[in-house]
Formats: sequence, structure tokens, C-alpha cells
Amino acid sequence: MKHWTKVLFLFFIHGTFNAENARATGEERTFVDRRTTHAAPIKFCFFKGHLFNKETCCFTSRQAMMLESCSLNTSHPLVMIIHGWTVDGMYENWIWKMAAALKARLKDINVIVVDWLTLAHQHYPVAVKNTRIVGHAIADLLDWLEEFFGFPKGKVHLIGYSLGAHVSGFAGNYVTGPNKIGRITGLDPAGPLFEGMSPTDRLSPDDANFVDALHTFTKEHMGLSVGIKQPVAHYDFYPNGGTFQPGCHLKHVYNHIAQHGIQGITQTVKCAHERSVHLFIDSLLNEDKQIVAYQCNDLSTFDKGVCLSCRKNRCNTLGYNMKRIHTHRSKKMYLKTRANMPYKVYHYQFKIRFIKHTEHNKQEPSLKVSLVGTEDEVENIPINLVESITTNKTYSFLIHTDVNIGDLIMLKFKWETSVPWINLWETVQAYFPWRQNYLNSELVIRKVYVKAGETQHKITFCSSNNTNTQLQPAQEKKFVRCSAYRSNRHHRRLKHKISI
Repeated sequence: MKHWTKVLFLFFIHGTFNAENARATGEERTFVDRRTTHAAPIKFCFFKGHLFNKETCCFTSRQAMMLESCSLNTSHPLVMIIHGWTVDGMYENWIWKMAAALKARLKDINVIVVDWLTLAHQHYPVAVKNTRIVGHAIADLLDWLEEFFGFPKGKVHLIGYSLGAHVSGFAGNYVTGPNKIGRITGLDPAGPLFEGMSPTDRLSPDDANFVDALHTFTKEHMGLSVGIKQPVAHYDFYPNGGTFQPGCHLKHVYNHIAQHGIQGITQTVKCAHERSVHLFIDSLLNEDKQIVAYQCNDLSTFDKGVCLSCRKNRCNTLGYNMKRIHTHRSKKMYLKTRANMPYKVYHYQFKIRFIKHTEHNKQEPSLKVSLVGTEDEVENIPINLVESITTNKTYSFLIHTDVNIGDLIMLKFKWETSVPWINLWETVQAYFPWRQNYLNSELVIRKVYVKAGETQHKITFCSSNNTNTQLQPAQEKKFVRCSAYRSNRHHRRLKHKISI
């Protein structure tokens, strides 16, 4: 019971501040009294494409006249947005942002918001049971549309958030006939009471022709996580490992308050869970900055940079525009993102063989790298090595940046350390020169191998001064493309021969 208390408490705070903010600002939001649960039907509301007035046309299943008055266009695809659990009986603003983004990007599309607020505005375990009821209602609607209007289920895309993701799964499981729903997208599918369940009791790849899921808040608290951790789709995306998201830590609550007012506290509570929604919206709004994810076994392997391959469909685009490639097994996809929209970053694998002159101990230098490209440059990116540096060993690690630097042409490595330590180190060397080899901490870097994930380009870098490849504390060492180095060296040799 204590497990549930913590999860419910988080959502209680979320709901309380949403309600207080609505009352304080007079914002127009749909509210449903929990006492009307059995009286109010599940409604399907066509979105007219106006973000600010949230104009909709609502109908219930098997009411042909109402549906026709809402102007369903059977030649256009249908996207249905399905919200999750609510503790305040209100729509959340992301619903309208997503609906507007779909309309703005795709134009010729039917967008329906599924209103099951009365059934979602319950104690969480009750709302979980109600997901099957809502799934049945959506399945009945889709069967009816196909039977009486000739609208194929293959042109339907269900987008469900949290509990809504499992509602989508049940809808796909309950439709009748030979045709499946075209696509289901689960946005951080809910974890409690679904984690570890059989495929028929949660969202699964069997529920549609293609199923993708974004996992953004699977960090455990007392054995439970808000979002489900296990794969539930053909492609399961785990941004930043899926446990938590950048910019969502409690230390950012002041930033959220500055941006959203009192609702900023709510934003902090639900930030990582709802990040899945905004990543999907980002894929609609920023067509020129599509996020690429890479198939990998786990986060620790991904952080070594060894998974940046696009061979045999091992990479894919996150969000609406992803390639729908059918797989027999779920593919786990990993990626890094920024804290704010647009979320895209650029991934690089670095492979370096460190050669040490002093072999008596391990080293844990504070290394930073600057990337210089044809379009831009990024300075002082920390290198996070999982283990200490030992002699003659190759290390692979991941570097990412939110700046598109173009083609990489130069690297600058820096060994950072405190100034007082350097002064002491130099003083000791001056007084005890015979111990210099013992005290002289240095790393020798002959070559650096880099692979760019987004372009799949592989580049080898050599020291710009090939006679000096030692990197010492407080020093910076430049590396250029080895081909460029060889070309310059060849030019110098020719110049020397000519002068002779």
C-alpha cells in the first residue's frame, strides 16, 4: 500500500495545482464531476484545428447524423488522441498542442480527441479497470466506421499517453474482422498494474500493424515506476535511458515556475512522464530536426558509443515520421536529447587508445574535448569515462552536442586541473628532477577514431604535431584529420626537395 501512496501522491500534487491554476486564471478547461461517471458517455471530439479556442465537434459511437455534422472526411487518415489518468477531471493542455501540431503539419487529416474523463477521474486502480471499457468503445467505433462508411482501420493511428497507451492496446485487441489498426503510439505507457503483465493485459506489438512506444519516466520509486520499463512495441524508444529526462530534476522547479507560473510546480512533478508527449510534438513541429535513435541492448552499452549503427535498420527516427519496419522482436532504441524543444542532438562515438608512460597507477583525468566543424564548433564537452585509464587500452565513449557543427575537421583535447595543483607539481619537479619520470603524469594519444551517428561518417584524427602526442595536466592538444596531416607532411617534403 505504501508503494501506491507515493505514486498517487505525485499525481495528487499534479492534479491539485492544475485545478488551482485553472481557478486562478479562469482558463477554459473541461471539468467533469466524478458523480456523473455512469451517466456520461465516452465522447469522440473532432478537433477543428484552432489551438486557442479549442473548437471541437463531439459525437458518440453509431450516431451517423452527428458524425456527418462533424465533417468526417473518409479519404483522409484518422488520428485519435487518448489521454491518461486524471486526478482533477480536466483535459491537459498538451492535448490541444498535439492536435494543433497534427493539423498544422498534415492538414488533410481527421483528428479526434477521445474524452473518457469521467472514467479516468477515479482512484488509479479503478481507472486501470476502466481502460478496457474505453478500449471496447474505440474498437466499436472503428468497426462501425469500417462497416458503414468504408473507412479502413489501416488508416487509423491511435496516440495514447500513460493509461491512454494501454487503452489503445485494448482497442486494437478488441476490433473485429481481419483488418488491424494501422498504427498505435504509446507515450510513456503507464507502469503500475501493467509492468510484467501478459501481452493481452497491456499494450503489445500484436495490437496494430505497427506499434511504437516512448519510455521517458521509468525511474523506480519503492519498486514502482510511473512509466512501464519493459518493451511493449515493435520499436521501444528510451530517450536518455528512459529513466529520467534532462531539465526535469527538482532543482529546475524555479525555471518551471518562471515559465509556467504556479503551474510550474506541476510541470516539475509530471515533467519526465509528459516529456514523451513533447518529444512526439517536436517530431511534428521541427521537420528539419528529426531525432535519430539507435538500437542497443542497454544504456551503459549505448554510453560507450558502440551502438551508433544504421546498418540493417538499426537506427530509426523518433516520433511521427519514423520508418515503419516490421520486426519479429521488439527493438530497444536509445538516444540522447536536450532539455528543451527542439530536442535533437548529434551523437558521436570516440575511440581512443591511451598510452601512458607511467604504469604504476591508474589515472582519472578530467578531460574535455572541443569539436570544430565546417559549420560551427562546440567547446569543452566533458568526457565521462566509465573506468580509470590504464596503460595501452582502447576506450570507447559517447559524445553528444545540440549544435550541428557540420563535417568534423578538428578536435581539441584538454586535461583540466586546478591551478594550485599544477604549481605544486612544477615545484616538485624543479626540486626533485630525478623523480620526474615518476611524478610526470601524462597521456599519449596517437590517434582518435570518430564515428558520427547522424551521418554514419567515420574519421581518423592524428595529432597536429605528430612529434608531440603527450597530453599533460592543464594542456590542450589539437588533432586534425589524418589525411589532412599526411597531405601537409607530403607538401613539406616536396617543398624541402625543391629548395635543395
